Amino acid sequence: MLKNSNVVELKILYTSDIHGHIMPIHYGTNEQAASGLSRYATAVKQIRSKTDNVIVLDNGDLIQGTPLMTHFVKQYANEINPLIQAMNMINIDAGVIGNHEFNFGKQILQSAINQSNYPWIAANVIDTKINKPKYGPPYVIKRLKNGIKVAIIGVTTHYIPNWESPDHIAGIHFSDAFTTLKSWVTYVRENEHPDLVVAAYHGGFERDIETGEATEVLTGENQGYAMCQIEGIDVLLTGHQHRQLTETVNNVLVVQPGSNGTAYGEVGIMFGKSGDGWKIRQKKAFIQSLHNIPPDPDILKTTADIEKSTQQWLDQPVGYIKGDMTIDDPFFARLTKHPFIEFIQNVQIEASGADISVTSLFDNNSKGFPSTVTVRDIVSNYIYPNTLVVLKLKGQDIKAALEKSAAYFTLDDQDAIIVNPAYEHPKPQHYNYDMWEGITYTINVARPVGDRIKTLNYRGKPILEHEHFNVVLNNYRASGGGDYDMFQYKPIVKEIQKEAAALIREYFEKYTTVEATKTENFKVIVNKGNPS
Repeated sequence: MLKNSNVVELKILYTSDIHGHIMPIHYGTNEQAASGLSRYATAVKQIRSKTDNVIVLDNGDLIQGTPLMTHFVKQYANEINPLIQAMNMINIDAGVIGNHEFNFGKQILQSAINQSNYPWIAANVIDTKINKPKYGPPYVIKRLKNGIKVAIIGVTTHYIPNWESPDHIAGIHFSDAFTTLKSWVTYVRENEHPDLVVAAYHGGFERDIETGEATEVLTGENQGYAMCQIEGIDVLLTGHQHRQLTETVNNVLVVQPGSNGTAYGEVGIMFGKSGDGWKIRQKKAFIQSLHNIPPDPDILKTTADIEKSTQQWLDQPVGYIKGDMTIDDPFFARLTKHPFIEFIQNVQIEASGADISVTSLFDNNSKGFPSTVTVRDIVSNYIYPNTLVVLKLKGQDIKAALEKSAAYFTLDDQDAIIVNPAYEHPKPQHYNYDMWEGITYTINVARPVGDRIKTLNYRGKPILEHEHFNVVLNNYRASGGGDYDMFQYKPIVKEIQKEAAALIREYFEKYTTVEATKTENFKVIVNKGNPS
């Protein structure tokens, strides 16, 4: 504690992209994990015991992401949301809405907000009926004991309509996050006269924060670098990209604390008193690991019942595999046809009636299915609450999508096929490489990006540009997610409203034992001598 009354220290603690992680475990293996809100709660208590001025925030993507939350939504949705219960116990000061907050629909989100003992701030999430922020105020003011005034403005990525099911966001307009933030910073500076302005943005960086070079297509999904050019922001809290970073850009202190509650962001602000009020003397940021922080016993106790029920649900056997459907090498499972991928494609084709299917291996933690498949195996491999959509696509759309996926690969100095670094940094995006079923195709990585698909057939005949095909894919991709613009605004033939994980379970209920098979319908090759 600082003794000098003319010098005041403020600590801002914040989480982002918790994605349903409360308990310190990996649900796929049930092993202990150095993560989760239970550990974070202890860290917050420790800091509050030593520091007079502490503000605690959450930066979005809180309520979706673990089997615990999937089970809660399916079986206990009328009870208090366990993530909200944990945040209430931590006694946070405000939360920001993230894009995944909408995944379970409006009712689950509204219930979470209603149950929160803290405000949700989302200045650019607009109710179209009243043209005002729908879920909470655009900003909050926190006053410290010595009169220091802190303004916290919340915005979220306005790219949400490109991913989310339309019924989940009906009646909501997502204003441009950058222009909304700029407007509110001006308003707050002129009308509130704060000593510190914090922008809490559920979004990340579109440019390298050191060089300013674009690191992705400038779609507006991430605008953090542009926000650092807004006059009047002192601190920019970011998320969405699951990165860990601290830096200063244009005198704006920026932070991003990773994901899943493995760490949290800590911002330290030192104020000094002068003749015309309080001035910022120093600002610094740290990423604090939760590795050696014990879980809070109160959080563990209040979550115990839903956790026990979740574990029982996860351990239920649902079916059996004849053969081998396990994944030892995720790169190899993308490079060549894998039985697990073929299984997912078969589920999608049967559920939809389409002849052609598209799916991906979402991340490198997917292990495929063992001989006895439990609910745990399903939800740890199919980690998103996706539904399925059948689109009517032209041959040229299919070709364009395959060319987009083919950019996932590149060659090293020895002409060996490797993952394009753009799909691993700054954020892993392995889920943006798609594999197709019902067609045959070859990716020649030796060819330039955009000209790698030369063999493309349907039922033994070349696919023509203006031929029409019914293709089943998940709702994220069908809306153009992952910059698959060729899928946007295409005719919808059918929507399957059940989540893919439920469809997988129903498939096992129908067939009980599934044989691990693979149809070699695609190749990824290096052929420099032949342009095809």
